[in-house]
Amino acid sequence: MRAAWSYNGRELESMAFAVNYHRWILDIFKPFLGKHLVEVGAGSGSFSEIIMETLPDSLSMIEPSANMFPILADRIRAIDERRVGRVYQGTLSDALEAVRKPDLPDAIIYVNVLEHIKDDVRELATAHSALGPGGRVLVFVPANRWLMSALDHQMGHYRRYSLDELTLKCRSAGFKVLLASYFDILGIIPWWVRYCLLRSTRMEPAAVRLYDRYIVPISRILESAIRPPIGKNIILVGQKLT
Repeated sequence: MRAAWSYNGRELESMAFAVNYHRWILDIFKPFLGKHLVEVGAGSGSFSEIIMETLPDSLSMIEPSANMFPILADRIRAIDERRVGRVYQGTLSDALEAVRKPDLPDAIIYVNVLEHIKDDVRELATAHSALGPGGRVLVFVPANRWLMSALDHQMGHYRRYSLDELTLKCRSAGFKVLLASYFDILGIIPWWVRYCLLRSTRMEPAAVRLYDRYIVPISRILESAIRPPIGKNIILVGQKLT
């Protein structure tokens, strides 16, 4: 398989400190995971590591970046005591046949990935073809076009989504949408001020750590009680019926 591109940003290093944030995402996904999992765009493996804690029977991790892939491979080699992980350099299309053996995936996971893919509709269709009946696609993406910032462009984002847009694209790919919701309403103002108003192009680890420690727990409580009418991100679960 080929390396599609080289990743030059540093936000993955910063987001490695967002442990509570990642666990929040995973806790929403957990009822839909199953035992045979694929993570597309695994990056440095920070989200992969917490997926491993769910004790899957298999976890295939796909990363196209030539410079991130060795970091991912080394990390998984160090933590995968049960030897259930497989890493592939390339795209889902490149790894399609490999991830379907010996068992079809129960779920394909995209966390902060789909916005990096120019033809996201085609990618979702590829995910649909990789899954067996009842398989799920688990998606987490940035939301709201008016929050598009210089940092988004620097990170290689083609878009930020509306809830209707993402839902429609998943349905067009053949998925029944089981869950679709905005996520992290409290993150809107800090993001808009820092990255839209002040036009910062840096994501500082200290700021991520501070937000993760003090704001995320409050957000989780609020959004567990009241479905947010808007948010900095969108979380979606789609299911393949046939």
